[in-house]
Amino acid sequence: MCSVVNIGEIRERFKTAGCEELPELIVLYENDGRTGVQKLIASAKKRLEALDRERERIEKLRVYEEKYGECEYICGVDEAGRGPLAGPVVAGAVILPKGCRILYINDSKQLSEKKREELYDVIRKEAVAYAVGYATPERIDSINILQATYEAMRDAVGQLSPQPDILLNDAVTIPGIGIKQVPIIKGDAKSITIGAASIIAKVVRDRLMKEYDRVFPQYDFAGNKGYGSAAHIEALKKYGPTPIHRRSFIKNFVDC
Repeated sequence: MCSVVNIGEIRERFKTAGCEELPELIVLYENDGRTGVQKLIASAKKRLEALDRERERIEKLRVYEEKYGECEYICGVDEAGRGPLAGPVVAGAVILPKGCRILYINDSKQLSEKKREELYDVIRKEAVAYAVGYATPERIDSINILQATYEAMRDAVGQLSPQPDILLNDAVTIPGIGIKQVPIIKGDAKSITIGAASIIAKVVRDRLMKEYDRVFPQYDFAGNKGYGSAAHIEALKKYGPTPIHRRSFIKNFVDC
């Protein structure tokens, strides 16, 4: 029966099927001897194997969430934009539901822009609470990037409702917060909640830099996100600094 079905139709079924539908399709067509159908089945099996590996990876990202599982609200905290020459530093704070297993969450730098955008929407939908904090270029110049990062993190955490019982932070301990904190080196790749926070912070900051690109198109902020690319530095020397440049970061390139 399966052999009389057009391969193009079978291909479309496999293409549009969700992973939960693939096992049924594999069983349905596994006795179809046509090479094209067998290739589709092999490809579907690889998709399922990849999904299993991803689920295993996500379980490993839940080690700290399980360790501190007695806490009702576990919050991940991370930042984006400590290194650029222009734009704010942005902090994300995210509380995920107990047992949350959003697939593909990772250190935001390890994800494509498209995947970050997809996960951004999923995280916002699934989160118990999330918030974003900012420190402006002027603030960075005034109190230095580390203190400005702490300030942005305090801002993000302070906006959360409910307030968290514990913070899982990417590498830092934030001064001036009375909540228990656990700094985790490379935490955005080791904790699902920190990974979620890193994605929120990165997407928000990247979108903001795209908006700045419309105001200052000669610097290609949409492309370099304010980081010191060769083209960005060349434009900085040619056109001078904008109001969103960090004076303390660009003094080796131009007179401020």
